[in-house]
Amino acid sequence: MDPDETSYLLPDGTAVWVISPSEASKNLQGLLAFYRSGAAEPLFFGAAGQPEAAIVPFEVWRALTEAATDDEGFDSSYSLIRNRLKNPSGLSIPIEQVAAELGWDLDEPIDESEFKPK
Repeated sequence: MDPDETSYLLPDGTAVWVISPSEASKNLQGLLAFYRSGAAEPLFFGAAGQPEAAIVPFEVWRALTEAATDDEGFDSSYSLIRNRLKNPSGLSIPIEQVAAELGWDLDEPIDESEFKPK
């Protein structure tokens, strides 16, 4: 049986506490009161001490969604690249294929005026 709370070390060295799903369900009412008080710390939960989900205040979620979304398709590009990094094939991918997947036109002239010395 898994412990109800396990320390999990993030890649940057920060430790977070991960609770079991059953323990998370017991804490939802108290977590809501915690968030209403102005606190914004996430609640991490998952099986076997591995973080699989996080509960955050609605306003935090909204701010994260807005920060990660733009008109130029950042969401889909980010998802594609994140998936590639998470599941590397070990094979080199031609730049033309990457450009096509991201919707880039490699023949389009680039305005470099902002990079020229003034």
